[in-house]
Amino acid sequence: MQPNSIAQLKTMLDGMLVEDDPALVRRKSRDFYWYSPVLKRLLDEVVGDVVVTPRNEAEVLRALAAAHALDMPVTPRGAGTGNYGQAMPLAGGMVLDLHAMNAVGEIGPGYVVAEAGALLGRIDAATRAHSGQELRMFPSTHRTASIGGFIAGGSGGVGSIRWGGLRNSGNVTRLRVATMEAKPRLLVLEGDEIAKVAHAYGTNGIITECTVPLAPSYDWVEAIVAFDDLAKAAHFSDALGREDGILLKELAVMGPGLGRRYFSQHGRFLTGDQVSVLVMVAPHSVTAFAAFAARHGGAEVFRSDRLTDDERKTLPPLFELTWNHTTLVARRVDPSLTYLQILYPYPDHLAAVATMGRLLGDEMIEHLEFIRFDGHVVCSGLPLIRFTTEERLDAIIGLFEENGCLVFNPHRYTLEEGGMKRSDHGQLAFKREVDPKGLLNPGKMIAWDDPNFDFSSSRRYLFSQPAA
Repeated sequence: MQPNSIAQLKTMLDGMLVEDDPALVRRKSRDFYWYSPVLKRLLDEVVGDVVVTPRNEAEVLRALAAAHALDMPVTPRGAGTGNYGQAMPLAGGMVLDLHAMNAVGEIGPGYVVAEAGALLGRIDAATRAHSGQELRMFPSTHRTASIGGFIAGGSGGVGSIRWGGLRNSGNVTRLRVATMEAKPRLLVLEGDEIAKVAHAYGTNGIITECTVPLAPSYDWVEAIVAFDDLAKAAHFSDALGREDGILLKELAVMGPGLGRRYFSQHGRFLTGDQVSVLVMVAPHSVTAFAAFAARHGGAEVFRSDRLTDDERKTLPPLFELTWNHTTLVARRVDPSLTYLQILYPYPDHLAAVATMGRLLGDEMIEHLEFIRFDGHVVCSGLPLIRFTTEERLDAIIGLFEENGCLVFNPHRYTLEEGGMKRSDHGQLAFKREVDPKGLLNPGKMIAWDDPNFDFSSSRRYLFSQPAA
């Protein structure tokens, strides 16, 4: 950037919050990239030049117009809870911090409208108080993540055992998106058009407002069922996920000893190398759930509805031990651990879990999240990996792929290399329309930077533009 660019920006954005204190800018240029030793090496010195915090859509448009005039890169930031460097400004420039745009707007039967910076936990509190409804799904960072950041950088989470992921039609209803042009526009995306910006890291427009579906809310009962064997726990969980009459919000398996070793508070309910199944179940399904667990030989070692109010207050929500929080809590005990993101192939997903366990042995502690995927109950894996070298990590990824598993590589920061977002001709054409200078979150989309990018790859991606 030119030395006087920030001064010019402040003049152009007079009356808006524009900050260039180095410590604050560095803090706002971070996310949870350090989960990956590879990304920590690659991104540790990444920092923006200035932070702009708009309070409304009009200020978003002002900020983008100014940045366009100054040829200044813009990287949007929600709450910074992503794990892949989504919100890190590779080319410096402006960090567009959307946290002040946090209003929860209209709530109706089965939907809520919220500004992009609204925290998921705050949305749920508002919808429960209004009409006994809650978000269908959320990441384990429910208390700290924003709705815009979740849609732009996430994929699914707690609730995916019932509702699938953000990739599925209907799980995001409508988005308002600002373009990066000389005179920025506000676009309304619905239906298949939502795929243009879902999990695109803000490379194809800045999400300003989200409309998402709601489901009836429950005082979910949290339970831990213990098994002495991973295969038994996995088969139980697979069967439980397919038991249509039992309403679940979360269903995860933690490999031998993981819960006892790394869960600082819930770990006391487990012994030795027990495998634990973590469940959130609706109150009206608890009796059927307990009978189902007993029938499969599981030992019910924890139930939140059997605790006193004081006991309940001392424990974090069970979902904060699942999804990416599992890696977080384990790394607090052993910082040498990292993780992978795997989709085990249906219908042989349980056989693939067993195969990978045999191949990797002590290098891996399995962590399975059961989800709905293309109409089937399957398991995704977020296994803890004992990191030694980057070469060995790549070899482990190769082993998964050789055995038919789909790897969404959390040790890469580009959309294509991460394996979740397909960059096709339609995606690229949309970026040319809304960001002709390529100033939005540069460095994250290989197809934009590489004129020789091969669009013919047969690799399967989690998010892709629906076929016409």
